Amino acid sequence: MRSSSKKPIINEHIEAEQVRLVGVEGEQLGIVSIAEAREAAAAIKHDLVLIAPDADPVVCKLMDYGKHIFELKKQKAASKKKQRRTQVKEIKFRPGTEVGDYQVKLRNLTRFLEDGDKAKVSLRFRGREMAHQHLGMELVNRIRKDLEEFGTVEQEPKMEGRQIVMVLAPVKKRPQ
Repeated sequence: MRSSSKKPIINEHIEAEQVRLVGVEGEQLGIVSIAEAREAAAAIKHDLVLIAPDADPVVCKLMDYGKHIFELKKQKAASKKKQRRTQVKEIKFRPGTEVGDYQVKLRNLTRFLEDGDKAKVSLRFRGREMAHQHLGMELVNRIRKDLEEFGTVEQEPKMEGRQIVMVLAPVKKRPQ
């Protein structure tokens, strides 16, 4: 028998002499010969599908195999559709980001975190701004404080070349 393959064995490919037959609705039809089981399947225009090849006698079920495969594919597609991949969205700041721009960028970060995405805050230094990294750290800590209720820090603020990077993860919503 082909018990190692993933596809179920159907109709003429079943090699057992006696089978425990299960009906379309799941009802037990007893132990019958393979010929009787095939005749029963043909009579109701269904397929004979091997369900449990390791049982003694093997278990076969009467079903519309094409419809069964279609339903399985539909379920798989539906479950795949429900899965949501979290994305990392990035917002770039500068040490001299003004209040109005800061508010807009903060609002976008809040929206990203509420939507369940991770948010990457990067603060880029240019030229002589590198001498004032403490101002950048103050800005990043201010962002962290302003977003406490929406997200937690996943990656602490750190210098990477000419920029400070921090990653925020959304806060898990508690069921009410």
